[in-house]
Amino acid sequence: MIPRYSRPEMVKIWSPETKFKIWYEIEAHACEAMANIGVIPRENADAVWKAKDVEFDVARIDEIEAVTKHDVIAFLTHLAEHVGSDEARFVHQGMTSSDVLDTCFNVQLVRAADILIADMDLLLAALKRRAIEHKDTVRVGRSHGIHAEPTTMGLTFARFYAEMDRNLRRLKTAREEISTGAISGAVGTFANIDPAIEEYVCAQLNLSPEPISTQVIPRDRHAAFFAALGVVASSIENVATEVRHMQRTEVLEGAEFFSAGQKGSSAMPHKKNPVLTENLTGLARTVRMAVIPAMENVTLWHERDISHSSVERAIGPDSTITLDFALHRLTGVIDKMLIYPDNMLDNMNKFPGLVMSQRVLLALTQAGVSREDAYSMVQRNALKVWEFRTDFREELLADEEVCKALSVEEINEKFDMAYHTKHVDTIFTRVFGDS
Repeated sequence: MIPRYSRPEMVKIWSPETKFKIWYEIEAHACEAMANIGVIPRENADAVWKAKDVEFDVARIDEIEAVTKHDVIAFLTHLAEHVGSDEARFVHQGMTSSDVLDTCFNVQLVRAADILIADMDLLLAALKRRAIEHKDTVRVGRSHGIHAEPTTMGLTFARFYAEMDRNLRRLKTAREEISTGAISGAVGTFANIDPAIEEYVCAQLNLSPEPISTQVIPRDRHAAFFAALGVVASSIENVATEVRHMQRTEVLEGAEFFSAGQKGSSAMPHKKNPVLTENLTGLARTVRMAVIPAMENVTLWHERDISHSSVERAIGPDSTITLDFALHRLTGVIDKMLIYPDNMLDNMNKFPGLVMSQRVLLALTQAGVSREDAYSMVQRNALKVWEFRTDFREELLADEEVCKALSVEEINEKFDMAYHTKHVDTIFTRVFGDS
């Protein structure tokens, strides 16, 4: 976790204080459930709840762990210091460390997912607003980075909205995937703890009992969770890359907001660099680097080993904290993004009329010209525009072979910009519904 790329609410989820509080709640709820079915005395369960407002001493737990070399045992020893050794003697009865660690980890991931889902809602709102604002703002579409045919800035935003809407569903699925807990004891057989205990604890934590957990919750769930985060990160980079390309000096169709007092370069005062979207590109890579380790964590020895543990201690906080920051930053970029409609038109007209080449090609075939001949006729005129910066329509009107197939009126009609935007409303309805 890097403070520069962290927001407090998400960081708090992964703090030692929060972790120990969740551990405590798991143990206390388990004692409560055991008392409910007569496994332990009621007074012992009640005694555990005396610690419900305790701020567990992280330094003291670390001190104990330095001797025990076991984090859960260190915590339980510290808990007994608050509750009383005799009163706490039934804490953790029939349980194993993974019951606490895995269930806690999933609670943290669920809470993290809730923040990410809220982040995505805000990003979607910003994308929708900008899409509607620029629904009819014409710009050139590009394939291979080369001018292709006209589109609109609104469609660009709408495309990103649709992608992020799919990502919202992925995040919700990931949350559901990870919303399980396990209180099943050594190797997951419930030999020393009643399944009713698991059901009760999970209910208190808003989790579902893991159907079969061996000694750990199956890591395919976590692999799916981090894979979903990786896809979201890739989509962030997709949007960021578009903005970076638009901000290039020779393009300048859109740009990050440049605030008063902001500096672009330590050496060149004229610079306005796309630093936020470049940063987002890097942050996306950081989130994605957790995906493969999460996949590798699926494979464990028999009923349990801890090869996954050190990995998750890193990727759990790092991925969720970074993605939270990235989603928040991207929302700000989209919300304040500068759009330059005049530059969009100027760029499209650098090679006058070329973006209409397909319309002319299709018109020639409709007029009875073979596709091969039609393509040659259009291309030879288009290449003149590339080479000499002439006007495509004028080249066509001067081409005798073209004019034999198409009238002047028919050629002129093929340069109507509205032809390319006539279905924008249809696409918007598909993306946003009728709202």
